[in-house]
Amino acid sequence: MFMMKMFELGRDDPRRVIHAIKVGLALSVVSLFYLMEPLFDGVGDNAIWAIMTVVVFEFTAGATLSKGLNRGISTVIAGFLAVFVGYVAEKAGKIGEPIIIGSSCSVLGGTTTFFRFFPKIKNKYDYGILIFMLTFNMIIVSGYHVGNIFNMAYQRLSTIAIGCAVSFVISLCICPIWAGEDLHRSTINRIHGLAGSVNGNINQCLDSPQQ
Repeated sequence: MFMMKMFELGRDDPRRVIHAIKVGLALSVVSLFYLMEPLFDGVGDNAIWAIMTVVVFEFTAGATLSKGLNRGISTVIAGFLAVFVGYVAEKAGKIGEPIIIGSSCSVLGGTTTFFRFFPKIKNKYDYGILIFMLTFNMIIVSGYHVGNIFNMAYQRLSTIAIGCAVSFVISLCICPIWAGEDLHRSTINRIHGLAGSVNGNINQCLDSPQQ
């Protein structure tokens, strides 16, 4: 029964099968940065972030670009802010550093969460806000014991850029799916339906006996 439903789902719109294959291909490509020793030596343990970034891969090419841009901007802002806060916290000494880090996580986490209650922000930037909050907290907290937070932030941002780039290339270059195609097909179907309805009414009027 489940296999039959999968077959019907793919038969109704073959683009779904193409999209699933493209996502699998993107995951395979970015996995090479973690599985191949030469590539792994270049990016290190942060290669796993490239795999996590493939979640920007949406059904249509436009949605993929939009979501990737949303994530990219929020990640860069969060990265720079985390580096700045980490630098300030480091200068505060061993006692002040954890206090500043914990306070910044609390303030930014609460502020960004409150912003998500605004309908316009939630509709357009909800994903970016979540990525901002996640990236800032992971960099600032994990960088506490690392020492060189700038280098860690740079590595993670670069691996995220790799994941986005792979998703963009595959989405745009391999059987790209455009949202305009759905609109075009929907418009054609509606016009055909309207034409059929008008034609039926005309025939009914012509066939009806004259009073």
